[in-house]
Amino acid sequence: MMPNFIDKIGDWNPQLLRELKGRLKFFNVAIAVATSLLLQLVVFLYQLREFPDDQYSLTNTYCRLSQVYKRQQNQTYQQSDQYPIPDLNDLLAKNICPQNQIDWQLWWRDHWEYIFLTLSVIFVFTLLVAGTYLLINDLAKEESRGTLNFIRLSPQSETSILTGKLLGVPSLVYLVILVAVPLHLLAGRSAEIAFSYILSYYAILVASCIFFYSAALLFGLISRLFSGFQPWLGSGAVLLFLFTVMGFASSSSSNILNNSTAWIRLFAPWDTINYLFPNLLRVYNGSQMKNLEFFYLPLGTNVVVIVGFHLLNLGLCSYGILQALKRSFRNPQASIINKGQSYVLVAFCQIMMWGFTLQSWSNSSNFYEQGESNLVFLAIYNLGLLLSLIAILSPHRQDVQDWARYRHQEVSSRKSVWRDLIWSEKSPALVAIAINLAIVTIPLLVWISITSVFDTDYTQNGASDNFNSLKVLLAVALSISIIMIYATIAQLILLLKTPKRSFWAIGTIGTVTFLPPMILEFLGISSWKHPTVWLFSPFPWSAIQYSGVTTIFMAFVAQLSVLALLNFQLTKQVRLAGESATKALLAGR
Repeated sequence: MMPNFIDKIGDWNPQLLRELKGRLKFFNVAIAVATSLLLQLVVFLYQLREFPDDQYSLTNTYCRLSQVYKRQQNQTYQQSDQYPIPDLNDLLAKNICPQNQIDWQLWWRDHWEYIFLTLSVIFVFTLLVAGTYLLINDLAKEESRGTLNFIRLSPQSETSILTGKLLGVPSLVYLVILVAVPLHLLAGRSAEIAFSYILSYYAILVASCIFFYSAALLFGLISRLFSGFQPWLGSGAVLLFLFTVMGFASSSSSNILNNSTAWIRLFAPWDTINYLFPNLLRVYNGSQMKNLEFFYLPLGTNVVVIVGFHLLNLGLCSYGILQALKRSFRNPQASIINKGQSYVLVAFCQIMMWGFTLQSWSNSSNFYEQGESNLVFLAIYNLGLLLSLIAILSPHRQDVQDWARYRHQEVSSRKSVWRDLIWSEKSPALVAIAINLAIVTIPLLVWISITSVFDTDYTQNGASDNFNSLKVLLAVALSISIIMIYATIAQLILLLKTPKRSFWAIGTIGTVTFLPPMILEFLGISSWKHPTVWLFSPFPWSAIQYSGVTTIFMAFVAQLSVLALLNFQLTKQVRLAGESATKALLAGR
């Protein structure tokens, strides 16, 4: 029967069979099972250290007489003046709870809940961190041995190969968890936790594994630069992310999810799991998810809605990563997404970030402060997104040469230059970056046009905050121009003939983005003291509040002049590249 089952696996997915044969050996399986059983035993016995014995105090939680005793204890404290307090405490502490007055049912229920919650946390860390490490390490080994190229040449589809990797590489980790699932289920039911909640936890765990494992495979394919350090870097990043989100989820702040950061936190399972099991992170005032909204629509009022939204978010993001995986797997030199996919990605990110930004404010007096902080979050996340797209979409010299030669020779059916600039992967990325900037900007402009948050005085003392819609619009224009300048600089560097152009482009953009603000702060040139200087920095919006409209407009004109000069130079370089490539091709004939 077992050989037939193995043959069926091989027929369905040969890559999965290859991975399982290499890992599910007797010794490995025995170690995995023994580790799981030992872990379960430790978790079960650890709580037994608090097992009520014959010295169990009357004041402890599970003694039924504790409330009566505490009332008598308080009366004794009030009536006794002749006893010193330490002696009185020692006298009262010697009272022992009778064994027949211990609430054993409650103690065992809490004991099983402790086991259930502990295993729930262990499952998350084990699957996500260990599984990520194994997947990235496996790809690194395949790359070093040269077998990854052999797999690429196999007739299997990308989906089949990647599915085999996802299911086969962490198979021993799956085994460790599966052996512990019966105890986990028993503990949950013994703790009187609803079975639907337990199933919801498993669904979230599976969806999280698919998302993180897909991201791990993508990271392994595009991070060959880090060589043997890849597994530690990837799994370490996942571990840090899980710990960070766990810290936020255990916070008692009620409005910490009222911004776009809530979407980032939803990639970790903690907030939703804590919503299902409130004792997980000991948030005694309730989970923060109960007040969560999306475009003012309440999500946290219904467990089905919040779990469904979490699964939908992970599912859509996993699908997007899978598309990038397919591109990168067959052609490692190709960008992970094309220009068309970048438009969809940016639009999706705006929907999600604005959905969590537009939530109800519990206090109208802090409406302005919260609105301003939410815009800061949006600006930071969109800056990171756009800089990443510049790095991904900007083609290298050879690709631009091929495209320029094609345009120079006017081959094929007279395709529009604009159509090429919008969709072609080999054309310069400036138009694509501009379109993505438009997608980012449109929701902001719509929000500014329908709200008066920047034209209303929300200050406590009635003083004007000197921050209005016109200045916000100018700040948006400055941000657009600076991003376009960065995109042009990056494309110009990638057209050079020097080696390692990608490193030079990334280093240059990183330097011009972060070094000037650091120097200004080091020199004590703050944005509120010298706003004009900051208007010409990579973060001009930090000085908008302290600058006049005329000054801001002049800074915008100056940036447009720089952008025009850079684009003139880029157009010249692309034209020369096309002409030289054409001449070389004709000379070769």
